Amino acid sequence: MPPEVAEALTAADVLRLDGPHAPATVRRRLASWSTLHRWRGLLGSFAAASLRAVLRLALRASARPRRRKSRRAVTRDILDQLLAVCSTDRLADCRDRALLMVVFASGGRRRSEIASLRVEQCVDEEPVALDPEGPASGRLPCLAIHLGRTKTQGADDDARALLIGPPVEALKLWLERADIAKGPIFRAIDRWGALEERAITPQAVNLIVKRRCAMAGLDPGEFSAHGLRSGYLTEAARAGVPLPEAMQQSQHRSVQQAASYYNDAERRRGKGARLAL
Repeated sequence: MPPEVAEALTAADVLRLDGPHAPATVRRRLASWSTLHRWRGLLGSFAAASLRAVLRLALRASARPRRRKSRRAVTRDILDQLLAVCSTDRLADCRDRALLMVVFASGGRRRSEIASLRVEQCVDEEPVALDPEGPASGRLPCLAIHLGRTKTQGADDDARALLIGPPVEALKLWLERADIAKGPIFRAIDRWGALEERAITPQAVNLIVKRRCAMAGLDPGEFSAHGLRSGYLTEAARAGVPLPEAMQQSQHRSVQQAASYYNDAERRRGKGARLAL
């Protein structure tokens, strides 16, 4: 951008940051403009091959490395620390405990998906064996979450995630404590501890994760709600869960994206980075 143009935009309070935007920001804003044009019945050049070529070349030329949405993954050990600070009888603790367990166990649901989750999307399934490969020694509650429209799925897709065991119990305890039988599952709680009718926002999901990290003595700047999503895949890789099985639960469409977490876990456990020890 020419300096005089940048100065004029800054003076008009349209451009608020110095330097180029991150590639992800540019793509997100172009997508928003494209959607706005379609809503108004206008033709745009957003799908033009020339624009895609320019974006591709700009990404290659960008000196800014792509940053993860959460610097650190919320793996099982971190999750246990967050759950430990949700152990009182306060309504907010009951909600946050259920939220954290459901997000992680359902494959690392996106914050928009968990914020919009409704009771009508949850269906009880037949209890499952405690050990599917061993003798029948107990049964665990099972619940299916029908995801509906997501970032990568249409409303007509029958995508769903399963919850088994403690996450189901935590969710049902929250619904019972909050007396929620329909509508949004995770709702706002005001400063006096009173439950509101409105659902929490996606940003609130992020703030809950950061607040619980601070309470657990962790650096909130290192974690975000997306850390639960990356943490699920990282933990699945550590546990030896096959990638297709983990992707079926997380509903990742990109094998490359999902495999990156598996690759990171394997590199940490492998010998390649330990030759100097």
